[in-house]
Amino acid sequence: MKESVIERNKRLGVDRKIADFMAKQKQPYEFKIRYAEMRAREFYEECGRRDLNCHVSVGGLDSITLLVFLRKIGIDVPAISVSGLEDKSIQRVHEALGVENVKSYRSKVDVIRKFGFPVLSKEIAGKIMLLQNPSEKNRTVRHAIITGETGEYGGNRTGTRMQLPRKWLERFGGADEEGRALGYRAAPFKVSDRCCYYLKEKPCDDWAKAHNSVPYLGLMASEGGRREKALMMHGCNYFGETTIRSAPFAIFDRQDVLRLAVELDVPVPEIYGRIVREPSGKLRTTKAQRTGCSMCGFGIHLDKRPHTFDLLYDRNPKEWDFWMNTVGWGEVLDYIGVPWRQEGRQMSLLDAVDDWYPGAKDD
Repeated sequence: MKESVIERNKRLGVDRKIADFMAKQKQPYEFKIRYAEMRAREFYEECGRRDLNCHVSVGGLDSITLLVFLRKIGIDVPAISVSGLEDKSIQRVHEALGVENVKSYRSKVDVIRKFGFPVLSKEIAGKIMLLQNPSEKNRTVRHAIITGETGEYGGNRTGTRMQLPRKWLERFGGADEEGRALGYRAAPFKVSDRCCYYLKEKPCDDWAKAHNSVPYLGLMASEGGRREKALMMHGCNYFGETTIRSAPFAIFDRQDVLRLAVELDVPVPEIYGRIVREPSGKLRTTKAQRTGCSMCGFGIHLDKRPHTFDLLYDRNPKEWDFWMNTVGWGEVLDYIGVPWRQEGRQMSLLDAVDDWYPGAKDD
């Protein structure tokens, strides 16, 4: 009989690995920095033994900080990015740091229209995409997404995290026959988690194959999402059958990265504003807290205004109008209950008090 997920996890010691990882996450900042340097060096040396090259995959502030950190400790490897998808201020930092621009094969509009909108989160979007594209092969997974019941391979569990949250089941579950029978609605637009793959991951993967190279990535388990458990299970450095990568910041949280960025004098792209310290001692960026493609809606339902698309309006009203009204993002945001229209919008409290706090570098 095929080994169940529970049996497999027990054999691999997954619970122990996750517990060990979480213990490292609770360690002091100084420990995490030493740990990141040790793991980064180990990865570089092991790749050398395997006749593999290394590179840094660069995007926003986290991975920019990783690039500067690696160079500071003497690991000076090529850096690549699909920079054309990033904000102009991020592009300028990439250019200043000598990051190679890898071109994407497809346009943002093409990917959205063919596969669907990247909204809510990668994990949720991936589940909705399965519901909207039913097949016999994904029938068991779709049942788990609707009901939380995993079946034999999943250990016959009920109420699992495979089930979509009730809020999103109500709006998207009707794309599946079983969900439709339960009275759930189906969205009038397609949803997908494939944008990052076609626009960023595949071009970088192809570059890596052509250069016999494997990446350093600025991933952190504290960000959650579908990568969280994988980072906890496999740790900072992973040498698998099909995937080899290093995530030296895996045990970091946002505060750790911001503190390191300040200490290393990392160039902060204008889209993030400045790194400042609040009276509580917590660090934050004065503008965007995270970035991505200008048309990315992952996490949009969790953001307070001004959210990603509000900031896009401030930077480029014509591009905002294109995505909202021509491509259809306005309809998507209306459907999930996220306000996006600009009439009557007021400056947020954080924007208003940015200059009240001294820059962290001045502390």
